Amino acid sequence: MIAQKIANKECKMALIGLGYVGLPIALEFARKAKVVGFDINAARVELMRKGIDPSNELDAKEFEGCDIHFSADLNDLRDVNFFIVAVPTPIDQHNLPDLKPLLSASKTVGKVLKKGDYVVFESTVYPGCTEEDCVPVLEQESGLKFGVDFKVGYSPERINPGDKEHTLSKIVKVVSGCDAESADQIAKVYEMVISAGIHKASSIKVAEAAKIIENTQRDVNIALMNELSLIFSKMNINTYEVLEAAGTKWNFLKFSPGLVGGHCIGVDPYYLTYKAEELGVHAKIITSGRAINDSMGPYLARLAVKKMITNGKEISKVRVLVMGTTFKENVTDTRNSKVADVVNEIKSFGINVEVHDPHADPHEIMEEYGYGLVPEITGKYDAIIVAVNHREYIGLGNDFFSKHMTEKGVLVDVKGIFRNKITVADYLSF
Repeated sequence: MIAQKIANKECKMALIGLGYVGLPIALEFARKAKVVGFDINAARVELMRKGIDPSNELDAKEFEGCDIHFSADLNDLRDVNFFIVAVPTPIDQHNLPDLKPLLSASKTVGKVLKKGDYVVFESTVYPGCTEEDCVPVLEQESGLKFGVDFKVGYSPERINPGDKEHTLSKIVKVVSGCDAESADQIAKVYEMVISAGIHKASSIKVAEAAKIIENTQRDVNIALMNELSLIFSKMNINTYEVLEAAGTKWNFLKFSPGLVGGHCIGVDPYYLTYKAEELGVHAKIITSGRAINDSMGPYLARLAVKKMITNGKEISKVRVLVMGTTFKENVTDTRNSKVADVVNEIKSFGINVEVHDPHADPHEIMEEYGYGLVPEITGKYDAIIVAVNHREYIGLGNDFFSKHMTEKGVLVDVKGIFRNKITVADYLSF
């Protein structure tokens, strides 16, 4: 059986896609098995060969003691028998699923697929995508028959960038296969590195659906908090104080308002609504939640602009600082960051905006969003928007804001980390 062969290092496994998800998986397996880490980006591969994580998530020591060969050469995959595909599944400018990276990875695997091989997909997709979209590509490229010549499974990734507590091995792993035998073998392979336990889904579609509703559930709940914040702002009530009070009840679900971006929560619901529309179902709650969450960046920007006008600021002359532009705190990941919506909305008023972030890559930000980063915070600003609660920002106090804000300056505290702490600025939050 293939699981035993992998454990005995009698055959190789490969990770296709070495980003935030693929690289940690590859290294974890490489402590127990022979692994090929494959990525189409040769420059990234060269960094990993030197023990450097291009995503800045893993330390050099994580590469030590690993039986892994990093490669961008298709030929290095020809003697692999177990493939794990962990490439991004983004959305396009119309919020529709962009399967190009996934189908491209499927073509790559298909070119080297052999009889008896296994292919497991980890990328987040809508239910049915693995069997309806990826498998035909594998068959076409390989000339092999699915279920007869090769087996396929789906095991959704649950890696949370920046989270040092809920690491790969400590999160229950959902697995599935195209039949009972494949599900069993795939489970045994993952048991090599997962200590938290394995949950076998009854089918690939169930596993796909389980993953996509994890983030859809969070998205809808955060949308409710954001909608409540819109209501409470009209009443001059701080939403965080309301949630703090309501949270004293044992069964109150503790979600908070905020900007919902990133590669998961801000994307995955669109995969589900796309499939729903295809089936003739209009997912009203999910689409409404997405609309609310996507509107919060511009809303916060307008809130700051209105407050500056109320405070007598001449908009054509004001200076605004946005602190943080990654999609969440203490990570370098800028994919689908909704902070860009804040920046662009403020710029639409002809306002001079500076953006600071100690974790983001300036070149990546410029290429992706079209604005630069200032290396240091200097001078005074008429408004400061703390958009991401990086560790470097949390401890800031009145001295910092007094130094960098003009008279009647506006502080927009997106995550509420300075509530009841800052007295030298006109404070706004959800």
